Amino acid sequence: MHPRKTVAALAIVAAFAAGTAASQYAGQPAHAATAATQAPARTATSLPDFATIAQTQGPAVVNIAVSGTRKTGFPGMQGIPGGENSPLAPFFRNMPGFGQRGEMPTQGQGSGFIVAADGIVLTNAHVVDGATEVTVKLTDRREFRAKVLGTDPSTDIAVLRIDAKNLPAVNLGDPAKSRVGDWVVAIGSPYGFENSVSAGIISAKGRSLPGDAAVPFIQTDVAVNPGNSGGPLFNLAGEVIGINSQIYSRTGGFQGLSFAIPINVALKVKDQIVSTGKVSHARLGVGIQEINHALAESFGLKRAEGALVSSVQPGSAADRAGLQPGDVIVKFDGRPIGAAGELSAAVSQSAPGDKVRIEVLRKGESLAVNATLGAAQPGQQAKAATERAEGGRLGLSVRPLTAEERKQANIQQGGLLVEEVGGPAARAGVQAGDIVLMAGGRPVKSIDELRAATSGGGNVALLVQRGEARVFVPLKTG
Repeated sequence: MHPRKTVAALAIVAAFAAGTAASQYAGQPAHAATAATQAPARTATSLPDFATIAQTQGPAVVNIAVSGTRKTGFPGMQGIPGGENSPLAPFFRNMPGFGQRGEMPTQGQGSGFIVAADGIVLTNAHVVDGATEVTVKLTDRREFRAKVLGTDPSTDIAVLRIDAKNLPAVNLGDPAKSRVGDWVVAIGSPYGFENSVSAGIISAKGRSLPGDAAVPFIQTDVAVNPGNSGGPLFNLAGEVIGINSQIYSRTGGFQGLSFAIPINVALKVKDQIVSTGKVSHARLGVGIQEINHALAESFGLKRAEGALVSSVQPGSAADRAGLQPGDVIVKFDGRPIGAAGELSAAVSQSAPGDKVRIEVLRKGESLAVNATLGAAQPGQQAKAATERAEGGRLGLSVRPLTAEERKQANIQQGGLLVEEVGGPAARAGVQAGDIVLMAGGRPVKSIDELRAATSGGGNVALLVQRGEARVFVPLKTG
């Protein structure tokens, strides 16, 4: 089983994968008590009661052991230094089984917790990914072979069932009531040390991570390590508000940033899996990106908030509702959208067929549209993209697309192919081979139209197509 990794700002988002392939973690002290000489002494009753949470809720936290197989064997001559020209090539060719693949047993572990007394267990999907056998161990040393009822890779949730009754179950809370700065407690099996307890505070809420746009993560500074994956995150009332899932790390070790899946997201997935055996997520059908200060200025926005629509999938719910590239979505079904990731999470947590009202800003004017959401296929959840830009001269050499180029790029009309790039365009991220579709909110079909759109000075948003992706780039014009 392999961890998911995304490089961002000199850090690695590493999933708590099980076994030897797991991302590695290293703890750091969470909070030091204030010295009595620096602050008034506090009574023990005013301190967080972690012990009671561990005592009352710990029995519902389980250790999960998984086993499976992975492909192995000799890779062939390409795996030998020198390849076919190696002096050892004849020796390797004559080895029994050379070039053949086999399977090697693998083992791993993680954490989980019982949410129903009749044996329903929640954990992370990556903990049981590829497993042929899953064993759940309780704190009283009872062990049960677990059945994987279903998994949802987009939210990293798995639902297990064990054949047992009258089990201890956790209390469930509401993540929306938690505040940044609140104390939280994690219980799990880091490195196999079962029912280990660690504590910290909520650092942020509604975090969107690269590759995980479907989940509005709870960020904490609770020490979590390999084996904590899938374990519960408790508030001080002893209620589960999240499932520990990922860390943000430069080294693969814990460095004070851990992320939990809100329990309300997990419960929606659990309910679908238990009732139908599968999970369905809604799809709006837009490509979106974050709005920075330069883009906000380009679109005449007062604040850099909302989700900027960079593309609309033909025939999608967004297309039928009349959304357009350049629209800024500021509210989805009554829920304010401050960042692009918030829209992705809101859509993913909706159900196919839901009717939603979407409020947008279009060319400085507010309007609302109604959409009936479609069903997402795996990997179709909207993901946010970001662009950065600096000022200077334009630095673009473009030409109109030929009819064949438009056909290959699936562009109905217009479009300018970037042949050379430099100056502010290069610094903004425009590359040779990109296709400029719009400038300043208007389609561009000729070089004169592009020149006119970028002649006024200030920031101008270019809609650029690269491959199948489309993104707005704020360009500083001189």
